[in-house]
Amino acid sequence: MSIAVISATSGVEKGVKLLSNINITAVIVILIFILILGPTVYLIGSFTNGLGNYINNFFDLTFNTHVYESKTLPWFYNWTILYWAWWISWSPFVGLFIARISKGRSIREFIGAVLIIPTLFNFIWMSVLGNSAIWMDVNVAHGALSNLVSDPGGLMFKFLEYLPLAKALSYMVIAIIIIFFVTSADSGILVMNSISSQNAASSPKWQMIFWGFLLAVLSLMLLNAGGLEALQTMTLITALPFALVMLMFTVSLTKALLIDYKYYEKGISVSTIPWSGEFWKSRLKQMVSYHTKEEIATLISTKVKTAFEELQMEFSSNGIVSEVQEDSEAQTIEFVIKHEEINRFMYGVKMHSQQVSDTMISENNLPEMHTRLRYYPKTYFGDSREGYDIQYFTQNELISDVLKHYERFLSIVAEESNEMFISSENNDAGSQN
Repeated sequence: MSIAVISATSGVEKGVKLLSNINITAVIVILIFILILGPTVYLIGSFTNGLGNYINNFFDLTFNTHVYESKTLPWFYNWTILYWAWWISWSPFVGLFIARISKGRSIREFIGAVLIIPTLFNFIWMSVLGNSAIWMDVNVAHGALSNLVSDPGGLMFKFLEYLPLAKALSYMVIAIIIIFFVTSADSGILVMNSISSQNAASSPKWQMIFWGFLLAVLSLMLLNAGGLEALQTMTLITALPFALVMLMFTVSLTKALLIDYKYYEKGISVSTIPWSGEFWKSRLKQMVSYHTKEEIATLISTKVKTAFEELQMEFSSNGIVSEVQEDSEAQTIEFVIKHEEINRFMYGVKMHSQQVSDTMISENNLPEMHTRLRYYPKTYFGDSREGYDIQYFTQNELISDVLKHYERFLSIVAEESNEMFISSENNDAGSQN
């Protein structure tokens, strides 16, 4: 617990990340060691057979409660039900911690990294260690391992005795178990501290030390009160009510995803599109010629900046404070309206480059290109929506484009269902596309 407190106080990017990387590396080393020096062909075959058996019997294994099988019912309670409750009781800590370190990831990436890859690794881990122990028990130990089935700790180290470098492996396994405990505890400390500080960006270290101390004291009290059985009972007690909360989470997640989809798919009124036939000749000329990097930089620092400054003055005359923020090194310029309670409105323009195909360069009946890169001014927004090229816009059309996004922003803010997306906590979440 002391190591866990030190890890938690050092932060996610330091202690927690370092210990997790060490643990994963050590586990993979042991896995490969046993796979290569153990019954390799048997393990590969057992993995394929076990995975196929699990898939074929998935629904039976999922819904079978052994209610008609009195001999296997105790095992069902002591293993299936216990682990079900164990993981549910851990879900508040694990869920919040994973959500925190996964900020910025897509749902697809989250499912892959949190569900699919760990599940696949678990299949491999169980196949290699479990089937190695079975093979050694039958062919080498002659039943010595199965005699220790009621003592999982002793069984693990007895199994390692039948492998090369058994002593080194034993110390390595002990270190892995310690680090697994530490990484579980420090994530719990971080989550409790985050909840108690209302997800503040920083909090005093003594606060994390307090949560670590409290966690250690409660664990010792439960162990002294009844050992492992007391811990298991406490787990079951906390898991049952939280199972109902998880069902409500599922409903809430579904609602949030529907609102999220509606939020990002919200279109712009056709009547606000600035293009008309008035400037078609000049626009055609722009389409068939390409600007240099310096020309786009000049466009941003003149036409775009002038349009934003004109907008700033008009907003000011209507009682709304806005800012024009220019970064000449990053070649960006932003029109920003900040708020106290809701997310800021931001319309930015950045120089963007795009590599063109060889076909376009070699084709005679296409606009002439002298380099593989074309440069253009591209918009970006505070809510990370995809931007677009605005090089053909006149100054008034650019102002009109900013206003149509501001009108969209106001309509979103006005909808009560979008409150989760417009909190002022998201003011620094915008990215430049």
